[in-house]
Amino acid sequence: MHHIDAADIKGFDKIFRLNFVNGLPGFKSANLVGTAAPDGLPNLAIFSSAIHLGSDPPLLGIVTRPAAVPRHTYQNLKSSGCYTLNHVPVALAAQAHYTSADFAPGVSEFGACGFQPVYRDGFPAPYVAESSLSIGLRLLEEHAISNGTVLLVGAVEHVYLREEGLRPDGTLELVALGTAAVSGLDGYHAVQPPTRFGYARPGQFPAVQ
Repeated sequence: MHHIDAADIKGFDKIFRLNFVNGLPGFKSANLVGTAAPDGLPNLAIFSSAIHLGSDPPLLGIVTRPAAVPRHTYQNLKSSGCYTLNHVPVALAAQAHYTSADFAPGVSEFGACGFQPVYRDGFPAPYVAESSLSIGLRLLEEHAISNGTVLLVGAVEHVYLREEGLRPDGTLELVALGTAAVSGLDGYHAVQPPTRFGYARPGQFPAVQ
């Protein structure tokens, strides 16, 4: 077993360290975060940091990078209080990744990357029309992290998904939805159908479903 300690990580070349540490959590969700600037310009950015924080009430979190340089997603959602999370379709992973490019002010990533913004039910933030599952969130709170990043906590107000993506027990058919997973900084993956296990109870080994 190869051992790498904190001193080793600190001594890595910057790019090597970025790639290595970003890959440590394994597979992550790939989401496009949609926001609107005060002038109405729609903004889109790829995030792999979405996490579940609670189901009652339904809360999701994302982590944004330090604001040492302009962060349009952060600025927009702070201004409007609303944003969307949109699953990345495997077939459009290249376009989704391209939203991470440093576009000039006044350029919408929607148009530059081939996505269509759509507004639903009066919600002020744009959804991605091509996404098979989209979530509308309202910013509830934010928490500063010691390295300068910020955990943004959003309350789920709207969910839109294709009918084949919802199972009778409330679980999601992510394979049927064509949702991509991401590893590291730029690795996108199609996923296989899951092996499912029942609710785990002591002394009762769950049967494969």
